Amino acid sequence: MSAFSYYPTKHIDEPGYTVGEDVAWCLEPLSEVDPTAVGRLSDLVATAIVDPTATRTALTKELERLADR
Repeated sequence: MSAFSYYPTKHIDEPGYTVGEDVAWCLEPLSEVDPTAVGRLSDLVATAIVDPTATRTALTKELERLADR
């Protein structure tokens, strides 16, 4: 959802908006996961929001790794 609703000038149309808000929303369901793993995901998710194809493979692999735990 975050990637679909993101556009480069969103912060102008929605003063106060940051990609960090969307990252936090995306990672909220992972509150019980190891913080180190969530930290790794944070950067991947942020990039996926701004450019969905940039880290798609890395993000998918990291999510698969977490799911295998």
